[in-house]
Amino acid sequence: MATNNPPLLEVRNLRVEFPTRRGTLIAVDNVSFEISPGEVLGVVGESGAGKSLTGNAIIGLLEPPGRIAAGEIRLEGRRIDTLPYEEMRKVRGARIGAIFQDPLTSLNPLYSVGRQLVETIQTHKQLSATAARARALELLKEVGIPGAEHRIDHYPHQFSGGMRQRVVIALALCADPRLIVADEPTTALDVSIQAQIIALLKRLCREHKTAVMLVTHDMGVIAETADRVAVMYAGRIAEIGPVRDVIKHAQHPYTKGLMGSIPHLGERGERLTQIDGSMPRLTEIPRGCAFNPRCTFRGERCLVDRPELMAAGASRAACWLHDARGVGAPVAKEPANA
Repeated sequence: MATNNPPLLEVRNLRVEFPTRRGTLIAVDNVSFEISPGEVLGVVGESGAGKSLTGNAIIGLLEPPGRIAAGEIRLEGRRIDTLPYEEMRKVRGARIGAIFQDPLTSLNPLYSVGRQLVETIQTHKQLSATAARARALELLKEVGIPGAEHRIDHYPHQFSGGMRQRVVIALALCADPRLIVADEPTTALDVSIQAQIIALLKRLCREHKTAVMLVTHDMGVIAETADRVAVMYAGRIAEIGPVRDVIKHAQHPYTKGLMGSIPHLGERGERLTQIDGSMPRLTEIPRGCAFNPRCTFRGERCLVDRPELMAAGASRAACWLHDARGVGAPVAKEPANA
């Protein structure tokens, strides 16, 4: 659901590096995208593709020695990637909410969930303890905690995994953030609970006009939740576009392989697509297109020049197949070292 409003989040040419004794590793390389108010952008890719690092860079939680080496991040027009730590901490609480894979990492086991919600609310809003508790209770009801009046004084260990994740979502919403970065928020939950959390995120996004960046490796979650999807590979965006178009009419060979590897219920057909090989390590990213060792469409140009995102149907794909000059002569594909 792209809108005509100015983007709420703008990421431009983001580059994340990790200095090591053997040289500098580029983990996120020249990534650009934007998210509008009320829109869910799904970010999908294999482990190590750079999707979680991109999310961490946006919320200012890169683990040292990781650092933003180039590019800029703007929230509602204000640049936030250059803010001092304390200033970014205020932005992270008040303007950006975060939801992580394991709710136990976001909750203090020594405090009741009510106390944690009240403290977070009072940190970011000028409310009395009574008003803050009323707001905490309202949030617990909003995220679907049954018997919230009694559960507000319970401790994290007294909640199931799905209920803990609902509490974390309530925490993320405490200060009415404009952006939520959700990193694998349903991965640790069973399928029926996943569906409830997805429905909750969609409703909150719609009602609060919050922008959501949803990081996951699960295309099923993306298909159910996102308006647009960015497919990452080896630290770059391989394809970005409306979720229906990317799923039904993938334009990048890697995305086509991903979509072909998803089984469909009730269908007995051809064997699932297999992408030979594996994603390259950061120390071994090949010249040209990073996907070229695994690509069945590669040509001479793919071995030399790295493609940027270009128009491809309703999407944009980083693939020379969509350039007027094409990819050049096809190159025989060597067996992958998978």
